[in-house]
Amino acid sequence: MITIYTTPSCSSCRKAKKWLDEHKVAYEEKNLFNHRIDDTDIEMMLHHAENGFDDIISTRSKVFKEQELEVEDMSVSELKNFIINHPSVLKRPIIVDAKRMQVGYNDEEIRVFIPKKLREMIMRENSEEDFTHYEDTLSRYFATIDTNETDKE
Repeated sequence: MITIYTTPSCSSCRKAKKWLDEHKVAYEEKNLFNHRIDDTDIEMMLHHAENGFDDIISTRSKVFKEQELEVEDMSVSELKNFIINHPSVLKRPIIVDAKRMQVGYNDEEIRVFIPKKLREMIMRENSEEDFTHYEDTLSRYFATIDTNETDKE
């Protein structure tokens, strides 16, 4: 299951959720202001982070600047506790599943969360230079899924 960490005022978060909804990708949303993140959430992010905390923490955030913190001077435990107590230091959105993570919204990179069968169909029916059939491909794929789900009922 995909988890997306968001905040209400974040336009990139809204874009990511809209994209996931339009592509019928199931996800669980964790609003960083309403859902208290824990060590498990942070571990999941770090598991996929090539550069550790640098990939997920915004050192330009207001709280980070106010406290005059240096990531390099903090232990892993201190950083985790700081994030838990100040989730606004996280970059947003953070989209993560068992295999991958995306930080921020990028309409090309987010495609890794499309189901494999649909990705293959898109690549087969659209060339790299010409994605004019992309919407048609999505419609056909979703029609197939809707038909299969109706048949199961």
